[in-house]
Amino acid sequence: MVLFLREDEVKELLTMDDAVAVLEETFRQQGTGGVINHPRLRVKTGKSMLHYLAGAVPYLGVMGYKAYTSYRGGATFRVFLHSIENGELLSIMEADFLGMIRTGAATAVATKYMSKEASTRVGIFGTGWQAKGQLMGVSAVRKIERVKAYSRNPDNRARFCKQMEDILGVEIIPVERPEDVLKDVDILVTATTSVEPVFRGEWLQGGVHINAIGANFLFKRELDEETIRRSDIVVVDSKEQAKLEAGELLPPIDKGRIRWEEVYELGEIVVGKVKGRIHEEDITLFKSLGIAIEDIAVAARVYELAVAKGLGKKLEIPSI
Repeated sequence: MVLFLREDEVKELLTMDDAVAVLEETFRQQGTGGVINHPRLRVKTGKSMLHYLAGAVPYLGVMGYKAYTSYRGGATFRVFLHSIENGELLSIMEADFLGMIRTGAATAVATKYMSKEASTRVGIFGTGWQAKGQLMGVSAVRKIERVKAYSRNPDNRARFCKQMEDILGVEIIPVERPEDVLKDVDILVTATTSVEPVFRGEWLQGGVHINAIGANFLFKRELDEETIRRSDIVVVDSKEQAKLEAGELLPPIDKGRIRWEEVYELGEIVVGKVKGRIHEEDITLFKSLGIAIEDIAVAARVYELAVAKGLGKKLEIPSI
């Protein structure tokens, strides 16, 4: 029997703390070669697009894929979870909330290993769905006291700040200028759909950690080349996928300002092969693309909890 989980059931089961714990171990496994991740594939049509990510997380006994469609009216996400032991389809789950939480959890892992331990102040570009998960993730690993948020729409900005204040219980201030986001912050997050850089690298202050999560197309760039140049370390969730999708990294690499050998995977940081931060004044950068092993590992945790709590609908799908 295949367990089908609706979006509301996933929301009931999945917490940020659970997702962070699962992904920290998953990236530790990545650092020792213990997972398999295939980069995202896309099928483009005139009216919509199909996106597909596949991978295996052997320590959890699962493999699977996330498939989602995007179109003018929105997007639909589902994860398909299989047993490694016999290939059996274990679960199909709706994965919009799951995707937001896993992206925030990956940011949390990077923030834990790359930001200053005493970080309390956050600046964020973007006030949408993914921005919510980013603040939840950062707050799971650092004692955040104040957040400054910017987006181009003042109504969205004010609404987001009020919502996140209620969720996190910290001061969240809407700011009117991009440059104000960067002043006196320890952690900077970009969670936008922008195709152009959202701030100037010259505005960065020493010691800041950057989580850039909004762009996973070659034509999108939330960060300018000066930001890449000033970063003392650049980390991605998957180097293989970054070579296909990281629009911020490819131009400076093509110009010889940074080499792929100087870009590290988050798994290497978690296992200690590379230090995420050496000096207090270092500028550190995590460029998140969103990869399959994140979805599969978090989905495995959701499936485990659903079975234990008796949630979901059992589907009978006959084998051929």
